[in-house]
Amino acid sequence: MAAITEEQVELVRALIAAIPPGRVRTYGDIADEAGLPSPRLTSWVLRTDGGDLPWHRVITASGRPAAPVRRRQLELLAAEGVPIVDDRVVLRRCRIGVDGDGP
Repeated sequence: MAAITEEQVELVRALIAAIPPGRVRTYGDIADEAGLPSPRLTSWVLRTDGGDLPWHRVITASGRPAAPVRRRQLELLAAEGVPIVDDRVVLRRCRIGVDGDGP
């Protein structure tokens, strides 16, 4: 895995913490903004240091949650009013940080 600095970890945490209810960002969105070489590092931060973060608001670029958390993530997002069709988040309606749209 690529090296990640403590500053990048804290930036990833801050970016995830700033996602408001009813909105989502992709792993890649956060990695890009934090200057990380891979979206997998966003996932790594969530796994190792994200227990207090709104993890469910971070989604794959396809809009589909990862299989191990699919049901729970979709339930949490639906409860916040995130649009979901066929178990896929409708990113164009709730994604932030793209095309100048921000929190």
